[in-house]
Amino acid sequence: MNTPATLRLARSSLRAHRRRFLGTFAAVLLGVAFLTGTLVMGDTLRASFDSMFTSATRGTDAIVRSSVTVTAAGEAQGTRGPVAAALAERLAQVPGVAAAAPRIEGAGQLLSADGSPVGGKGPPTLAGNWIADPALNPYRLAEGRQPSAPGEAVVNRGAAKTAGLAIGDTTVLRTPDPVKITVVGLATFGGADGMGQVTWTGLTRADAEKYLTARPGEATSIAVRAGPGVSQEELVAALTPALPDGVEAITGQQAAEENTEMISGRFLDLFTTFLLVFSGVAVLVSVFTIHNTFAVLVAQRTRENALLRAIGAARRQLVTGTLAEALAVGLLASLAGLLAGIGVAAGLQALFPAIGFPFPEGDLVVSGTSLALPLGVGLAVCAGSALLPAVRAGRTAPLAALRETDVDASGTSRRRALTGGALLATAVGTVLAGVLGTPSLWLAATGAALAVAAFVVLGPVAASLAVRVLGRPLRGVNRGLARRNALRSPGRTAATATALMIGVAVVTLFTVFGASLKATMDRTVDRSFAGDVAIGAPSFGAGGSGLSPRLAPAVAALPEVDTAVGLGRGVAEVDGRGRALTVTDPAALARTLDLGGVRGSLSGLGTDGLAVAADEAAGSGLAPGRTAVLTFTDGSRHTFTVRAVYERSDLAGDYLVTREAWAPHRTQDADRLVAVSFKDGVAPEEGRTAVTKVADRYGHPEVQTRDEYAEASAGGIDMMLTLVYALLALAVLIALLGIANTLTLSVHERTRELGLLRAVGQTRAQLRAMVRWESVLVAAFGTVGGLALGGFLGWVLVRASGDSAFAFAVPTVRLAVVALVGLVAGAVAAWRPARRAARLEILRAIATE
Repeated sequence: MNTPATLRLARSSLRAHRRRFLGTFAAVLLGVAFLTGTLVMGDTLRASFDSMFTSATRGTDAIVRSSVTVTAAGEAQGTRGPVAAALAERLAQVPGVAAAAPRIEGAGQLLSADGSPVGGKGPPTLAGNWIADPALNPYRLAEGRQPSAPGEAVVNRGAAKTAGLAIGDTTVLRTPDPVKITVVGLATFGGADGMGQVTWTGLTRADAEKYLTARPGEATSIAVRAGPGVSQEELVAALTPALPDGVEAITGQQAAEENTEMISGRFLDLFTTFLLVFSGVAVLVSVFTIHNTFAVLVAQRTRENALLRAIGAARRQLVTGTLAEALAVGLLASLAGLLAGIGVAAGLQALFPAIGFPFPEGDLVVSGTSLALPLGVGLAVCAGSALLPAVRAGRTAPLAALRETDVDASGTSRRRALTGGALLATAVGTVLAGVLGTPSLWLAATGAALAVAAFVVLGPVAASLAVRVLGRPLRGVNRGLARRNALRSPGRTAATATALMIGVAVVTLFTVFGASLKATMDRTVDRSFAGDVAIGAPSFGAGGSGLSPRLAPAVAALPEVDTAVGLGRGVAEVDGRGRALTVTDPAALARTLDLGGVRGSLSGLGTDGLAVAADEAAGSGLAPGRTAVLTFTDGSRHTFTVRAVYERSDLAGDYLVTREAWAPHRTQDADRLVAVSFKDGVAPEEGRTAVTKVADRYGHPEVQTRDEYAEASAGGIDMMLTLVYALLALAVLIALLGIANTLTLSVHERTRELGLLRAVGQTRAQLRAMVRWESVLVAAFGTVGGLALGGFLGWVLVRASGDSAFAFAVPTVRLAVVALVGLVAGAVAAWRPARRAARLEILRAIATE
C-alpha cells in the first residue's frame, strides 16, 4: 500500500465521516477567528492612530520642552517640568523659524448637560489653550469659532456628543477648580471627532494659564513651525543654541512618534497582549478538544486499521493518513477562521463606538503576519493534537482485527498514578518554596505549570473516582447507565472534561484574584481610614482632574466637621530614584487615617521635612534625623530631613510632604482624596448632607461613606471581570463543543447497544435523559477540577505577589454560579447527541456492525 493510496483513503474517510469532524472544525475555526480578529484589530488601531497623529501634527516641525523628567515607581510615563511661555517670542526670532506658540496642557474634566462627569475612568480628560495658528494646533475647528473671551471654550466633537453639549451651551470644567464655560466651537483631532475616549477642552491662553498652571507665564511646551525650505532637523539645530539650560528641542516627527508610542506602543500592546492571552487559552482548550476527537476516532477504527496492517499497510502510512486528515480539517477550518476573524475585527470596529470606545476612522488593515500566524497556529494545533492518536493508530497490530473491544485501563494505571502523584508533589513543593519563603514569581509560575500538568496526567485516574462520587446521588436505571457509560472509558472522560477544566480554571483564577483585590481594598480602607466620609476622585485609569485643593479647607470650616484633610500628589527623585509624594497636612492626616506607630513627629515637617513609610525607609536607609536630596521637575534640588517614620502606607503613600514644601515646585495642583471626620454627636447623615452641599460648589464630586469609598476604589475590578468572562466564554464554548462532539462519536460507537436498550423497553425520553446525565457527569468532573485548579492558582498568584497586605478571598457565591453554569452547559452540550441517539431506528441500530 503506497503513500498516494493512503492519502486517497484519508480523503475518502473525510468524505464518508465528515460529520464526525464538525467539533474539531468548529474548535479550530473559533480559535483561529479570535486570534485573527485580535491581530487585525491591533494592526488597524496602530495604523489609525499613527495616521491620526501624523495628520494632527503635520504643521509642527519642532517641539521645545523641558529636558527634566521624573518617573515615579510603577509609572510608564514620567512627569515633565514646564518651560517659560515667553520663550516662544524669542524663538520666533531665530532664523528659519516661521512661527512659535506656547502649548499649555493640563487635566480638565467636562461635566455633561446633566452634571455628570464625562470620561475619567481610563483615557485622560485634557484641557489646554487654543492655538490660533492652524499649522501648530493639532485640533481643527469643525464648527463654530475659536475662544476669544474669558469663559469661552472649544470642545472636541466626540466629547460634546457624549456630554450632550452643543454650541452655545454652558457647562462646568473641573480644572480641578470648577470653571463655568460656554461652548463656542467643536473641534476634531486628525480628522476624527476625538482620540478614542480622550476628551479635550480648548480655552483662551489667559484662562489656560489661570486654571492649568501653577504660575502665570508657564507652558507645557512650545510648538515651532519652520520657514520655507528648512527641514525639521535643520530647525532643531538652529533652535538648540537659543535654548536655556534644562530645555531641549525635538523634531515634530519625533514628537508624533512618541505620542504614537505612548498610545499605540503601550496601551495597544497591553490591550492586544491581553486579548492574545485569551486567544491562547482558547487555542489550548482547542488542543484538548481536537486530541480527544482523534483519539476517539482512532479507537473506533482499530479494526479498520488492523485490517489495513494485515493487507500490507506500514505504520508510517497509518500515521501519515491520520495526520493528513487532521491537516485537511485544520486547513479548511483555519481558512474559514481567517475570514471569520476579519469579520470579527470589522464587527468590533462597528461595535466599539456603541460602548464608548470608538475606533479611529479608517479601513481595516490586514497584514501578512495577521493572516500567516493564525493559519500556522491552526495547522500546528491540528497536527500536534492528532500526533499521539496518529502514532497510536500506527501501532495497531494486525491481530487487533479479531478483537471485539479494547478495554480502557487508564483509570487503574499504576504508572499513571505514580507519575501524576510525583508531578503533583513536585508542583506543591515548588509552589510552597515560591510563596512561603522569599516570594518568587518564577518559582510560583513553575509550580503552577507543573500543577496543570499533574491534573492532566492524573485525569483518567481521578475520573474513575470523581464520576463515582459525583454520580452517587443519581438514582434510577437510566442515571445508573449514564454513570457506567462515563466510567467505561476514564481516559476519554478525562480528555473531554480537561478542555472544560482549563476554561473553568481560568475563570476561577480571575474570579478569586478579583475577589482578593476587593477584599484587600476593603481591609485597607477598614484598617487605615479613620474618618467618617471620603470625597474621592476616580480611583483607576488616567482620567479625571482630581479635587480642588480649596475643597478640604471649605469642608473643614463646617460646624459639623472636626477634621478635613486633602491628599494631593507630587513627584520627585529621592536620592536619584523617582518617587510619588503625598502632599498634605501630615498632622491633620493622622486624625483621619490610621498611620500606625509613628517614630518622630508629623507636626513639624515645615518646608524641608519628610515623613516616610516604614517599609520604604527600611529599603532606602532612611530614619528620623537623616537627610535625602529631592530633585523636582523644575530642575531644582533641595535637601530634606526625615522627621517621622510611620507604619501604614495603605492610603497615605510612602512619602509625605507639606503643601508649603510642594508649592514652589507644583504644576497643576489637585487632591485625589479628602478625608473627613465629624465632631462628636454629629449624626452621619447630617454630616454627610452638610459636606455634600459644600462639595457641590466644587464640581459635584461624590461624598461617600467608608464602605462606599472602598467599593468605588475597587470599581474597576468588576469591569475587568466582566470583560474576562466575556472573553473566556469562547474557551468554554469550545470546551462544550468538545463534549458534544465526543458524545456524538460515543453515540455512534454504541449504536448497537443503544438499539438493544430501546428493544428491551427504554423509551426515547429515557435514552435522551441517559445521554444528558452522562454529559452532566463529564461536565461536573471538568467543572469541579477547574474550580480546584483555578482556586489553587489564584492562591498562588496572591501569595507570589510578595505584598503582605494582599488578602486572599474565595467568592463562594460567584464560584457557585460558575459551578452551576458548568453543569447547565453540560446538559446543553448533550442536546444534539441525545436527540440523535433517540432518533435511531431500533432494528437498524441492532444490525449495525
